[in-house]
Amino acid sequence: MRMRAEGVFLAACLAAGAGRAEYKPAPVPLMTVWGERLTPENAWREYPRPQLVRDGWTNLNGLWDYAVTPKNGEQPAAWQGQILVPFAPESALSGVGHPLEPTELLWYRRSFEAQPVKGRRLLLHFGAVDFRTQVWVNGTEVTDVPNESGNLPFTLDITEAVKVGSNELVLSVWDPSNEGQQSCGKQTLKPHGCMYTRVSGIWQTVWMESVPATYVTGYTVVTDIDAGTVAVTVKAEGDLMEAEAEVEVLRDGKVLAEGEVEAWGQPVTLTLKKPLLWSPDAPNLYDLRITLESEGGKDVVKGYFGMRKIEWRKDEKGVPRFYFNNRKTFLQGTLDQGWWPDGLLTPPSDDAMAFDISLLKSSGFNMMRKHIKIEPLRYYYLCDKLGLMVWQDMVSGWKDNEDRYALYRRELKGMMDLLQAVPCIVMWSPT
Repeated sequence: MRMRAEGVFLAACLAAGAGRAEYKPAPVPLMTVWGERLTPENAWREYPRPQLVRDGWTNLNGLWDYAVTPKNGEQPAAWQGQILVPFAPESALSGVGHPLEPTELLWYRRSFEAQPVKGRRLLLHFGAVDFRTQVWVNGTEVTDVPNESGNLPFTLDITEAVKVGSNELVLSVWDPSNEGQQSCGKQTLKPHGCMYTRVSGIWQTVWMESVPATYVTGYTVVTDIDAGTVAVTVKAEGDLMEAEAEVEVLRDGKVLAEGEVEAWGQPVTLTLKKPLLWSPDAPNLYDLRITLESEGGKDVVKGYFGMRKIEWRKDEKGVPRFYFNNRKTFLQGTLDQGWWPDGLLTPPSDDAMAFDISLLKSSGFNMMRKHIKIEPLRYYYLCDKLGLMVWQDMVSGWKDNEDRYALYRRELKGMMDLLQAVPCIVMWSPT
């Protein structure tokens, strides 16, 4: 897959030795129709971050080399086979079917080509890797410290480690599952009852993109349907002293409101005339376009938001009720596990997620509680687009709360920061 990425050419290559064997799923008692259609060429090809989209990017999903060594082992000299990323080795769709033990280390390797351009940065993104991850590019470790989270995305600036032409990317992952201190939800080393198979390693999309030296890293959105305003706070990295940024709200390609960032860290508040509200009955969305200009060039990102209001207040009888868009609303939904027989934590495809969400809506539900799992970002986009409210759980852990307190709090904040602008989320559930 090849894409032009604003001044830097990236080509995702097959992993070393990719032609050794034909991909096939590992044995599994039940395969979904979407899993049956899966191939290395069509595995998770959509842009993985719908609220911060750039035109140029390179998808690194597909077949990678893998190996399993003892926990204290060195990078393997020989690779055991191939794994289909972004599916965990325990899953059927990975093509591996190996349950990683706490005494083992999981290794990945693939190659990619790049043509670095002076003044631009090359970012390597991971949707989620469970649990402790170290990353090397051309033999240089690019993780200052190992990343520890099995649920949240992380980004590495690999600019200084990349060379012209072919580059090698290597990961090592250690996952103690429920024997560790991390938040792992339903995962357990010994599945039983409502406790499920462990998930180790990469389980969400891996991709790269080129950005200017000063670039947008995210934004927050606060809507006020009574005042008809939306306040957007732009987050950026680099030399912001001479940088300028503009925020535009669009619908159907037409600019409805625009404003300049006057001070970094402060919101740009825009007024919308007769705003269309987001609800399960009418999932209206507005587009966002953020343009940041600096000496290093222009960075343009696209996103979206929904105008909605959430309150917990007393009704006419003094009973505390949930109010949505100023109307008392009865929430009716399911406790949604988000587990798949063939992909485990990873849905087989975008279509599989859309079917899952649409089925709930057609069954008369207006919400779901996403139970102790943080989904891929495209899942929330589909809930936003199709119109289904979400109670979002924090992922639970097995060990004593005091022992894992710091890691839990860090991930809880990370989850809420990550999903702050998602319209469909109406409630947070610490677990």
